[in-house]
Amino acid sequence: MSRNAESNQAPNKEPGNQVSEQLQQLLPDVAGIARQAGALVMRMYDLREYQTYEKADESPVTSADMAANRSIIDALTSLTPDIPILSEESGHVDFQQRRDWPRYWLIDPIDGTQEFIARSGDFAVNIALVEKNEPVLGVIYWPAGDTLYSAVRGAGAHKTDAQGTQSIRVRKFDDPAQDPIIIAISRRQPRERVGRRMASDRKIHPLPAGSCSLKACFIAEGKADCFLRVGPTGEWDTAAAQVIVHEAGGLIVSEKFEPLTYNETVGLGNPNFLILGDQAVAWRDVFIKHKQG
Repeated sequence: MSRNAESNQAPNKEPGNQVSEQLQQLLPDVAGIARQAGALVMRMYDLREYQTYEKADESPVTSADMAANRSIIDALTSLTPDIPILSEESGHVDFQQRRDWPRYWLIDPIDGTQEFIARSGDFAVNIALVEKNEPVLGVIYWPAGDTLYSAVRGAGAHKTDAQGTQSIRVRKFDDPAQDPIIIAISRRQPRERVGRRMASDRKIHPLPAGSCSLKACFIAEGKADCFLRVGPTGEWDTAAAQVIVHEAGGLIVSEKFEPLTYNETVGLGNPNFLILGDQAVAWRDVFIKHKQG
């Protein structure tokens, strides 16, 4: 942890409580770093002062991604010089080196670069702290809406906007077996990809949204109930969201209802995954594709 966090530890605390307090002490600084990067991105967005390029995998990246990446890395390095950083937009560290990291920062400077380019406003800054291969702190900042979502493991999930800071929870169903389900849907993905993986007897209301992390936040605060992502993503797309959703009472799992992994394989890609709200819903019956193989 940062030297300031270590020096402010209270004595005679249980180890688990000490860890939670350390993370809580880090959270305001990390939130500030996300906001700073978001402000930089919004300036470039509003003034249209950015260039667009194509990565080796043919996905887009902009000079705004790279500027935000540098801003976050510089700030995190200053805050916690002893914690390594893994970012979507930096050269990825060899697995043989990073596999033994006890903790590391995992960042996505702009989650939703396609939305940034399309000028929908639905993009976010993601910063997560991963310890022992599990995300334990997550911050997601939505610059266009000046809204920050955050969570520390064991301390609940929160949303900060113009109305202040409030705790958030997933939406609870009156009848988990019958109530219509609000599903967050990507604007860039054909809806039939999701539709054919869902039970046909359940009433579904789509909610179009942008980046993966914003969809996760909408589920965490009860605006939507679930999201199915089909297609390539990276661990940086889900780490911060996983802390926030879990602390809000939800769950993120693979399409086969298996846990997502972090820094446990050579590759950093995710499988198709589900973000699920109210755990009283029989989600395995709602999403049926996994039963077919």
